Parts: sequence; structure tokens; C-alpha cells
Amino acid sequence: MDVSGCGGSKMKRRILLQGTTALMVLSALPAFAQDDIRAVAREAYIYTYPMVKNYLTMYQYALDPGGSQYKGPLNTLVSIARVYTPEDTAIITPNSDTPYSFIVFDLRAEPVVVTMPPIEKDRYYSLQLIDLYTNNVDYPGTRVDGNGGGDFLITGPGWKGDVPKGIKRVIEMPTTLALGIIRTQLFSPDDLEKVKQIQARYKAAVLSAYAGAPAPAAPPSIDWLLISDELMVTDYWSIAAFLLQFAPPYSGDEAQRENLAKLGIRDRGVWPGTDLSPETVALMKEVAVATEKEIRDEAARLTDSSKIFGTPEFMKGRFMVRAAAAQGGIYGNSVQEALYVIYAFDAQKAPLDGKTGRYKLTFTPRTLPPVDAFWSLTMYDRQNQFLVDNPIDRYLINSPMLAGLKKSNKGEIVLYLQRESPGAELESNWLPAPSEIFYVVMRLYLPRAEALDGRWAPPPIEALS
Repeated sequence: MDVSGCGGSKMKRRILLQGTTALMVLSALPAFAQDDIRAVAREAYIYTYPMVKNYLTMYQYALDPGGSQYKGPLNTLVSIARVYTPEDTAIITPNSDTPYSFIVFDLRAEPVVVTMPPIEKDRYYSLQLIDLYTNNVDYPGTRVDGNGGGDFLITGPGWKGDVPKGIKRVIEMPTTLALGIIRTQLFSPDDLEKVKQIQARYKAAVLSAYAGAPAPAAPPSIDWLLISDELMVTDYWSIAAFLLQFAPPYSGDEAQRENLAKLGIRDRGVWPGTDLSPETVALMKEVAVATEKEIRDEAARLTDSSKIFGTPEFMKGRFMVRAAAAQGGIYGNSVQEALYVIYAFDAQKAPLDGKTGRYKLTFTPRTLPPVDAFWSLTMYDRQNQFLVDNPIDRYLINSPMLAGLKKSNKGEIVLYLQRESPGAELESNWLPAPSEIFYVVMRLYLPRAEALDGRWAPPPIEALS
């Protein structure tokens, strides 16, 4: 989530399953009973869900030129010189703090060099490198490398070529399909022109073009599989099988890959194969629907991001956590980069409801989020997980806005989260809510130690009478 982030768009949930599964059995694999199929398919779905969800965004961004969310071709860096609005629906729980730049990597033939320009010391920027499994592999930028910029060589798994002069770091991605998301801090609306100038200096080039060398042989042609919200329901297992060719298994994934093979889901294989009966195919589709709901329910219980996004090593074996994070807010940052606090309930444990409730969030000088970069509070509707359209086009309140917020005599800042304006005097502190169930996300970029070790606690959201 971007909970920066920067998920694919919301899936449509209402489907009708016909027929009975009471007598479903495997025809070609008789050792499996119906309960065995359910258990194995559930585990396989949880394991592959982040990949499929990730591919949905990749497809929209780089493989569907006629689509509304298209950014540009593979291995091409494209910047969006604005913050996200409710019109942006390819990623759930997006941030609206940082204009984005995107690149979808196809690293099968050769690496790609991404250039980060030098920028001023007080502005945050980062290149989040995400593998197909949705793990955060590395972070060129402010926290890791400082603001001096550089050329970063992004390779596929096991690449052994020559590194040209001028490369600051070599970063090996564990998968041949990967995603890069650059976030550039925006201080205020008046700062957008400066951000555009920075974005114009982000560059990406395949290694042969960067080094002025002959290009390697082209990789095998791929008939990129169509994906959409609806196809994630009807064709889920076919898409999962297609993606295995781009995602070598991590050490520790052996049991999960065995589960996939038992279900006829194999690298470069077509699903369903002839070894599966129609009844088993139908049962697997039923399990996919049920398990997606299980993942969605797990995601709804998330309250912060400190343990749900991270490196491949950090996420090793945590398949349900990774799936829930992909559903709840795909492309969330590792906690060292950004900490997310998710508010779905008020202090009395009641769901936040803009139709019937009005709320406040109070910051004292001691409870302001402790960060080395910046913090923000962003509003989302619960059903769609997108930004909320409102009459003043305000989707967040963040630390660069502090000087313009109304303070009490004690120095307290009270933010009002409600559907209607709290009045002209307090409107500077108003974060508009929808007339339905909602949630808000507090993002702390470059959180300080006290935010990570529990010495700082986020203040509660309280209902107004």
C-alpha cells in the first residue's frame, strides 16, 4: 500500500458458482481426495496471489497501450508530474504525497541502468525495486545512497556480465519481471515545477545502449497473457502458471512449488492440462474465490505496516502476510523507508463511518509523527480503497502543511475527519471523508527510532458527539 503506496484495481466480487462439488475427485491423480485438493489449492493460491496482483498492475502500466492506466513500454521510465487523485485506479491505497515515476522491467535479455540525479539535501526521493513476488529488493535514494544521485545497474537473476565504468551500484533482482517506483517529495503545490525538473532527469536505458555496445540476442517472444479484475477470478490459475517462468523460486519455496505441480501448475505449462478432470478444475476455481476472501479478511485486520512489507529475507515463508499486504496495499515500503499506521476504527473500536459519524485526530507537540523526511494522513473509502473525491480536492494533510493548520492555545492541532466542512474557521484542518465506511493511513517517511521501537504511539481517532 502506498500503504506509499504506492495494488491493482479493485476486484469485482460478485460471482455465481453453479453445480455441486460433493463428488469432485481427481481423475488422473487419484491419490488426492477432495479435502486434499482444497488444502493444496488454498496454499497455492496464497503463494501466487501477490504475483498475479502485481502482474495486473504491470500489465496495465506497460503491456496495455490502449488502457486508461498505461504509462509506457517495458524498460521505459515514465514520470507522472502530479500527485494521485480519485481518477487513478490501478493501485489501491495510493499515496498522494509524492509524484511517481514508474518502470516495468523485463530483465530476460540484459540489465537496465536507472539514473537518479543529484537533488537538494532536504528533499526525499527513492527508487523502490520490487520483484514479481512483491518483495522490496533495494532502495536507491535518500536513505541508502544519499541525495548525490548515480547510475544503478539493475540485473536479472544470475547475470554475470561486465559492469561498465560509472555504475554506482549493481542490484540483482530475483525475478526477470520487476517493478521500479520512484517517489519524489512534493513540498507544496507551488513546488510542482521543481519536481518536474527533477523527474526530467530520471533516466533508464538497457545496458547495451548505456555502454554503447552491441545489443544481445532478443529474448524469446512472449504472448503476454491478458489480465483484468474479472480474469483474476475466472482465469486465475492460468495466469499463475504463466507467471512462474519469470519467477525462480526462493530457497524455502520448495513445498509451495510442489503444491503447484500437484495441481498441474508448472513453469511454461498451460493450465488446465489433460491430467486434471473438469471437476477438479471447477473445485480449484471455487477454492480461489474462497481464499481470496480469506486474504481480504486478513488484510482488513492490518493496523500498521511494520511487519508486512520487506526484503525477500524478511518475507521468507510469510506467504499469507505477503498476500494480505498485496491485497490491502500493494507496493508498501519496507519499514525502514516508511511506516504506515492504518486507522479503520475509532478509539472505541467502532468502524469509521462518514455517513453517521464525525471524528477528530489530535496532535500535541509531543505526539507529532517523528520522521527524518515527512509524514502524511490520507483518506480512503473502504469499499474501493481509493482516494476520496471531495469539494475541496484535498486527499491528505501532511507535515509540509503544518504552518497553515490552526493550532489551539496549547499548541495542539486537531484534524477533522468528516463528510461536511467543520466550518470556515476550521476548514484548514479538515480532511474530507466519504458518506460511507472509510479508513485513513498515516505515513511516516524515514521514521525515527522512537517510531520503530514503540516509544512513540500514534494518537487515536476519536468520535465527535
